[in-house]
Amino acid sequence: MSKKRQQSTKFITRDILKSSIIGAFQKLDPRYMLKNPVMFVVEVGFLITLVLCFVPNLFGDVQALAGKLPAASLRTYNVIVTLILFITVLFANFAESVAEGRGKAQAETLKKTKKDTVAHLLRDDGSEMEVSASELKKGDVVIVRINELIPNDGEVIEGIASVDESAITGESAPVTREAGGDFSSVTGGTTVVSDWLKIRIAAEPGGSFLDKMIALVEGASRQKTPNEIALNTLLVGLTIIFLIVIVCLYPFAVYSGVQIPVATLVALMVCLIPTTIGGLLSAIGIAGMDRVTRFNVIAMSGKAVEACGDVDTMILDKTGTITFGNRLAADFYPVKGIDKMDLIDLSVLASLEDATPEGKSITDLGYKMGSRVEKSMAGKMNFIEFTAQSKMSGVDLSDGTRIRKGAGEAVKELVLAEGGRIPKDLDKIVEEISKLGGTPLTVCADHKVYGVVYLKDTVKPGLAERFARLREIGIKTVMCTGDNPLTAATIAKEAGVDGFIAECRPEDKITEIKKEQAEGKIVAMTGDGTNDAPALAQADVGLAMNSGTQAAKEAANMVDLDSDPTKILEVVEIGKQLLITRGSLTTFSVANDVAKYFAIIPAMFQLVIPQMNMLNIMKLTTPYSAILSALIFNAVIIPSLIPIAMRGVKYKPMRSEKMLLKNMGIYGVGGVIVPFIGIKLIDMIVAPLLAVLGL
Repeated sequence: MSKKRQQSTKFITRDILKSSIIGAFQKLDPRYMLKNPVMFVVEVGFLITLVLCFVPNLFGDVQALAGKLPAASLRTYNVIVTLILFITVLFANFAESVAEGRGKAQAETLKKTKKDTVAHLLRDDGSEMEVSASELKKGDVVIVRINELIPNDGEVIEGIASVDESAITGESAPVTREAGGDFSSVTGGTTVVSDWLKIRIAAEPGGSFLDKMIALVEGASRQKTPNEIALNTLLVGLTIIFLIVIVCLYPFAVYSGVQIPVATLVALMVCLIPTTIGGLLSAIGIAGMDRVTRFNVIAMSGKAVEACGDVDTMILDKTGTITFGNRLAADFYPVKGIDKMDLIDLSVLASLEDATPEGKSITDLGYKMGSRVEKSMAGKMNFIEFTAQSKMSGVDLSDGTRIRKGAGEAVKELVLAEGGRIPKDLDKIVEEISKLGGTPLTVCADHKVYGVVYLKDTVKPGLAERFARLREIGIKTVMCTGDNPLTAATIAKEAGVDGFIAECRPEDKITEIKKEQAEGKIVAMTGDGTNDAPALAQADVGLAMNSGTQAAKEAANMVDLDSDPTKILEVVEIGKQLLITRGSLTTFSVANDVAKYFAIIPAMFQLVIPQMNMLNIMKLTTPYSAILSALIFNAVIIPSLIPIAMRGVKYKPMRSEKMLLKNMGIYGVGGVIVPFIGIKLIDMIVAPLLAVLGL
């Protein structure tokens, strides 16, 4: 049984906790805090009140409050405000450090895999030279033998071998890598466990896939996404507005006869600016990347993960994504007047040197059914490989006979071009196989059609329900297949996709992607071959398979280490969860600020402006207890929300309008109610203590 990388159930471990506490203090550097303007303002407020602890009369507070608040009590009050502000900044830094710590823990595991091994570099004259793996350059050719580490990313140009990729993918079962085709790409840090491979290095030193993984999970290369920048701009705008409000409040208070200590103004400002989301914003973004990584998908940027959340259209390959991809020969259908055994023999001849699973299944079934073709003929014929353009493969015999098998229309065109005729029952046979959801492979020799090979594939269970879920949230699914329209329609109906492109060529995928994008849609697709690379690059979300070619992986903005094309469905849900989490916590934060406004302002002015008492619905004990209770709540709510920021808001597919109403109810209304309850409870606890301190 394969051993996948374990998905951690704990969002924080003892080691992560320890490193996060240290990281929280290290991030107090103002140069770092500037990256988060909201929390930088809080830190500046902390520094102001810290100075007031030592020089309480810096702004004339002692004289202004003479007879109302003893100097000793004012100093105590300043110290309490300073400590709470310091803890608020630490909690915000801690949240970010926890998110980074989870990534760094993964990076440490990957770094153990990255070793500076000795590589066997092949010179131009064919001789070998031992060099350090770190000295290899793009284009160098190395030979890797059994039990040796592959020194860097590359393409297999000769040989076939089993490769243990568990260090990268977590999958214990070795995979086959060979020259040519879509399974020629190898990753540095993996181990050859059988035979040997000649590899052309495809990455410069420090630019390997493993290096990129380490940088990404550590967060070293994480750039803010457009949505993060936009939200950050909004938060900065709100912060500036509340700063202006606080500055204007001071002369208003003086005019009203209310003496407000500067520490209170700072505390009020911190309570009103969006510190909750400001403290969690970076953590949410990092956690989104972390969730994708723990799902064994490497996102090349946070922008790619966010784009997943905005996907409107998914372009899906039929083979491997919607069906299991193991199309196997199930039967042979000769046309009228053709002996079935003649069809079987021609099919076997056309497939004898065909290394594809379909080709091998045709020869296996043919021999089981008594084919008279001798296996020794392999290598004595000129094999014609399948191409996306010809849609056929086959052999040319030494006597000049040309045998072909392939898509019905392509074979028909060939036969007619040779002056042959199309049997009347051919279309009926093709239609019958297509209605069964199978793939018909027409076989001809020169200008004569002999019949059809029935290739059977199976739709993966549960896909119809998953596509229905995607439809609920407005995502359109389009299946791409090389099958004829009838087969494509049958499989599309069974799988439950919204549309399909039959007899699809690589360029058709790009055309479809561009068409959707022209309508303002965000498009996602999967691929693994070199011919998929242009479409992967064109798509807003391109998920390449790790087992695919280097070109596909370089073109995509996400790579699936498990090489499971259906994972695009989960990745889209993770992207949506990231956006919903950010939106929900932003709503909660703004609602918090509204609640804190109604908690603090009435309590501060009720003695001078009796009408304010109508708004003092919480009946907080004193202005000082109101301020400190709100400030304490403002601090403790940040670590309380870390689990939600890390794990994400629970996501269930539903219409956007319904989801908006649900989250507004939970995080909007809840964001108002929770502070009222929390601040009142804290006030009941701290008011007696403050009374002892003369506040």
